[in-house]
Amino acid sequence: MAKPLELIKVEDLTICESTAQMITKARKDGVELFFDRAQAMKPCPIGEQSACCKHCSMGPCRMNVNSPYDRVGVCGATIDTIVARNFGRMVAAGTAAHTDHGMAMLELFRDVINGKVKDFSIKDPIKLLEIATSLDIPTEGRDLKAVALDLYQELERTYTQVDGEIPMMKRVPPKTLELWRAAGIVPRGAMREIMEMMHRTAMGVDQDYENITKQISRTALADGWGGSMVSTDISDILFGTPSPVEIECDMGVLKEDQVNIIVHGHEPILLEAMIISAADPVLQGMAKDAGAKGLNLVGMCCSGLDVMSRHGLPHAGNFSSTEAVLVTGAIDAMTVDIQCIKQDLKKVADFYDTPFITTNYRAKIEGALHIQLDEHEPLKCTDEIIIKAITRFKTRKKPIQIPRKIARGVHGFSFEYINYMLGGSFRGSFTPLNENIINGRIRGVAGVVGCTNPRSKHDYSHVELVKELIKHDVLVLQTGCSQMALAKAGLTGPGAAALAGPGLAEVCETVGMPPVLGLGACVDNSRILIAASEMVKVGGLGDSLADLPAAGCAPEWMSEKAIAIGHYFVASGIYVVFGHTFPMTKGTKFEKHLFEDLEKQGFGKWAFADDPREMARLMIAHIDKKRQQLGIDKTRERVLSDMADRRGLDASA
Repeated sequence: MAKPLELIKVEDLTICESTAQMITKARKDGVELFFDRAQAMKPCPIGEQSACCKHCSMGPCRMNVNSPYDRVGVCGATIDTIVARNFGRMVAAGTAAHTDHGMAMLELFRDVINGKVKDFSIKDPIKLLEIATSLDIPTEGRDLKAVALDLYQELERTYTQVDGEIPMMKRVPPKTLELWRAAGIVPRGAMREIMEMMHRTAMGVDQDYENITKQISRTALADGWGGSMVSTDISDILFGTPSPVEIECDMGVLKEDQVNIIVHGHEPILLEAMIISAADPVLQGMAKDAGAKGLNLVGMCCSGLDVMSRHGLPHAGNFSSTEAVLVTGAIDAMTVDIQCIKQDLKKVADFYDTPFITTNYRAKIEGALHIQLDEHEPLKCTDEIIIKAITRFKTRKKPIQIPRKIARGVHGFSFEYINYMLGGSFRGSFTPLNENIINGRIRGVAGVVGCTNPRSKHDYSHVELVKELIKHDVLVLQTGCSQMALAKAGLTGPGAAALAGPGLAEVCETVGMPPVLGLGACVDNSRILIAASEMVKVGGLGDSLADLPAAGCAPEWMSEKAIAIGHYFVASGIYVVFGHTFPMTKGTKFEKHLFEDLEKQGFGKWAFADDPREMARLMIAHIDKKRQQLGIDKTRERVLSDMADRRGLDASA
């Protein structure tokens, strides 16, 4: 008889106190969470290193990971062809997820413009005009609706165009775009690139790993500079461009005397509509009649991050905590839309008598209640969800245990606000940032992003990596589940500057910002691309994105979306470190191509480390290498620009 599995100690699973409490409670309640499933489900050692091909019925073909060139597949495919194909399909899947998300936002934009959607409107006309101008759409003296319709038509090409260059190529630094054109990797249209990626990785098609990599790059760029960028810009136009707001996060934001509704997913439409419904006096009255003090909307995962940055809505936790929050017994409804939604949420919700509701036709779950959100009448869906939550509040049966911890931080650092923050309303500029990188006060910039993963200690790598980076004067930009890990650890408030190196700390204290800037959801990595492009445009840090003293990292990545994100940064010229694991057979020519050769061709490159301090060491070493290449590695007099200096810069321009 098999020996019962000895469960991993809770303190070895997570550094999040609230999640740890709920894992302990779930085990007592007899409810299995994904932390324990991950222990029981051992990963396939062949598949983990991407050394398995199952693209036809002659296989699956399992290669020898210890001696990868000992054999080939039945069709003769080498390990390099197999691993490149598998990697390409991950990029295609991740790009498809962001592209579909972006198209949904663009369609909503079109229907708002045409008056078919009445519950939403254009909240940021200034950004609409700025994006239109960046794409050479005439704006002077024109009606806003006419400009908006032209912008819709232009952005639609991002997805449907079959030839030419997608619109956002006009925002790429010229030197970087020149490299892409020479390499033949400028995206034509997201649908075409995804389609071609899938075709070329089918059995018997593209069998040259370097040629496959070119299409991998073109597909990934269609994500970062296409689907994701359009989604972020349209979300800002419709719902407002984020600016810093203090928020509360962690499970302590739940209230035992209120109707708690968790909204989890990725598209902001659902949660924006929920905010409107929750403000309805009729529904508020129903909640009070049920004995509640009010309605408590709480975000989780990326849709929560999106709305948190715009409205200051409280946030309960990241991907790894989505089951655990249900264990509190305090959730009166959990509603979801798309992406990163565990199927087991339904089972956990049922145990705690919590209504679990899907709302998007793309993402149904067997046995779950589905209330379709129609963008033309979204409040029909969200009103019904709130009514069901109120009903559950009245009939709560399970004991409630809410962790007490609440962390506070500042989030909502859009590109536009960073520009304003550094120069004011009339002299907004990245010049102070560049100057303080050049003079060495700030060593460089790092993007720390991505998921959490039950095969890594929850939140640990994110927090330890960022502490190490800011200690060495590296300014950190954050998106996605990583952002919430840092928020819970208290690293997103101005007080976190005390943990930064002396140069970065002084900049933070002068400007009044934390050393970790939260930019929003995982789709909002496009904000980092625009910020990096502005750094090149301002000057002094090279002519292309590959010249910047910058690096990126996803310490606990989980999704195919993360691979697509990582590669669009690599193709853009950024050094990217992944933690936990990497879908690669070691010692192959394809590994060398991604980890070395791409950089020699003028792009960025990939790296891997499984310890957060080693990740930090690799990133800092790369930043220092770029500083040396730029000739700014020597000690210089450090001058922190004040407002008078900025006025002088503006006058001399």
